[in-house]
This record gives sequence, structure tokens and C-alpha cells, in this order.
Amino acid sequence: MGSSWKDQFADAPDVLKTTPDQTTVVRAGSVFIGGGDFVTMAGPCSVETERQLMETAERVAAAGARVLRGGAFKPRSSPYAFQGLGLAGLKLLAAARERTGLAVVTEVMAAADAPLIAEYADILQIGSRSMENYALLEAAARTGRPILLKRGMVATVADLLRSAQCIASYGNPNVILCERGIRTFETSTRNTFDVGGLTVLKEVCRLPVIADPSHAAGRRSLVPALARSAVAAGADGLIVEVHPHPEEAWSDGEQSLNFSEFGTMMADLAPWCELRAACRYALETVA
Repeated sequence: MGSSWKDQFADAPDVLKTTPDQTTVVRAGSVFIGGGDFVTMAGPCSVETERQLMETAERVAAAGARVLRGGAFKPRSSPYAFQGLGLAGLKLLAAARERTGLAVVTEVMAAADAPLIAEYADILQIGSRSMENYALLEAAARTGRPILLKRGMVATVADLLRSAQCIASYGNPNVILCERGIRTFETSTRNTFDVGGLTVLKEVCRLPVIADPSHAAGRRSLVPALARSAVAAGADGLIVEVHPHPEEAWSDGEQSLNFSEFGTMMADLAPWCELRAACRYALETVA
């Protein structure tokens, strides 16, 4: 990494690369993220019912997902919107893991909830609204669970790395960064997917970096194309919203893929992932 990068991101020394090929591999259950395999996390925005979650878990696992995502606690802009099932949702996620073998990632919204959620989840997600909630970052870090840190809606790459540094400073180096789009003047998508920021993170940071094409797009028809761009940019994986019947989803249905769409996307991504792996192998062989 050049000296100019080091100067720009000097506030995050523990998460920056010291050599070009330095990487941190994060283990979540039996899944390794950042180790060369492209890992897809998939599932509903919100855990709604046992049938909805179990059906989704089985179908995304069959299509190649390795991690089940699902919100038990939901940060909603409206107080009248569905806020999540809470503890009951956590128990359903744990039951789905038992049935399918998928690791589980779910969001933690309050510092006081971190120990409880860590009892049920393999990865604790810090959402975009909470990226600079430092009390929450500390509480999540101290559980010892891997942390999925989403970039804030108006956060720079440097801001994201500072929050990752905060987690690392509390003794937890197992952080996965997530590019999920940032808020700009553009309104045709829900957020602007910053593929340039993703490539910068892969250049300067040792941590795994995944992409969230669902929140970037806001429209399910755009999700597969953004997913392909994430693969091409070097992302270590994806987190994607999938629902049995998106038009009936209790939250974020407009950006959720149905089972057929998710299966098609995964099949379409396979040759891209294989090509990238072959190029990486060729470069390592030459080196």
C-alpha cells in the first residue's frame, strides 16, 4: 500500500494492509469469509413466520448460499412499520441453522441486546444507521462474534475504516465490511452503489469486503447486475434479500428476489466466480 493511502487512512492502522497480499479470513461457524471462496449470504429482510424462514433457508442453501440472513430486530423509519419478532425471531434463525447447516447473520441495534443476539447468531450485523454508534460497536465487539459492518448512508471509506478500527481496538479483529450503497443526488436507485469504494477497500484493507446489491438497487430487477459488478470488483461475497413471495413481504419486498430469481442469479454468477478464481490462481502461480 502506497504512502498516500497510509496518510489518508492513518486513523485505522489495525485494519490496513502492511503487504499487498495481506488478508484476514473470518470464520463464522463452518464458513470462511475472505479466504478465496465467494460467499453469499441470503434470506429475508425480516423474519416473519416459521414457514417463511424455513422455506427460504432451505431454498437459498440449495442454490448455493452459505449464510442465512434475517432480521429479528428491525430499524424502521416509521414507528408504525413492522419492528421484528425479537427473541422469537432469533430462535427461528437458530432452528433454521440447525435444519440447514447455514451460518446465521442478524442485525443488532442496541448495545444491551448484543450478548443475547450473540447467543443465537454466528455473525452480528451493524446496520448502516448504526455504523457510528460507538457504544454499540464496543458491545458487539466484546461478544467475540464476527461483525458484519455496513457502510453508513453518508459515510466515506475513511469513516467506515475508522469504525472497523474501533471494533478491532476492542480486541475483535473479525470484521467483515459491507458496501451497500451511499446516499447521493441520484434517485433512480435506492442508493448509489460505490463500486469504486469497494475496490479501494480491497486495495488498502486487510478485512473481507462484501456487497449488498439489494439495498444499493432498491429494485429486484437490478440486483443481479449489481451482484456481477461486485464479483468483478473483487468482493469476497454478497448479502442479498430473498423472500418466498416478495410482493407479500413485511419489509423491503420491492428489492427482494424470489426463489427462482435467486437461483438464476446464483447460476449466472458461477462462471464469473470461476473466472476470477482462475485468474487469481494464475497470478499466484506466476508470482
